[in-house]
Amino acid sequence: MATGRSNKLVGQTGEYLVAAELSRRGLIATTFTGNVPHYDIIASNESGKHVSVQVKASRSSSWQFSNITQFFEISFKGKRQIIGRLKPCSVKNLVFVFVAIDPNGADQYYILRWSSLRNMCARDHKAYLAKHNGIRPKRWDSLHGAFKESAFQRYKDRWDIIEKSLR
Repeated sequence: MATGRSNKLVGQTGEYLVAAELSRRGLIATTFTGNVPHYDIIASNESGKHVSVQVKASRSSSWQFSNITQFFEISFKGKRQIIGRLKPCSVKNLVFVFVAIDPNGADQYYILRWSSLRNMCARDHKAYLAKHNGIRPKRWDSLHGAFKESAFQRYKDRWDIIEKSLR
């Protein structure tokens, strides 16, 4: 069972792995060890341009979101969830890096813009609700979301997304 300490270690490991990879790619990467609400790392290039990076790390093959309303509005009609407008990102050019931590060091990285993640989340949640007549089967009022690693395959090792954000 995951504990608060083990979850903290997973998050910290993910942040350091991403910071090391960014450094390997010629960027200065500063971690904040979970002390900044919207991002975990600031990466900057030689000319001083910077990008904010949010890291999500997991030792399994999925990532959890406790509240998907960070991406879009949800209202309720009885027990039915209705997806409303997509929300804008509160941090300019925010990039997400999902890290699948491997115990043997064969870590996997999936890099995408916040807006791409938001759009995926909205699309997948709409499809899920459509299968269940708009009502979540276990807890109708749940705002939880999750992604399996397979959902991110097109974003595997897309470090170019960070490089483009620095232009």
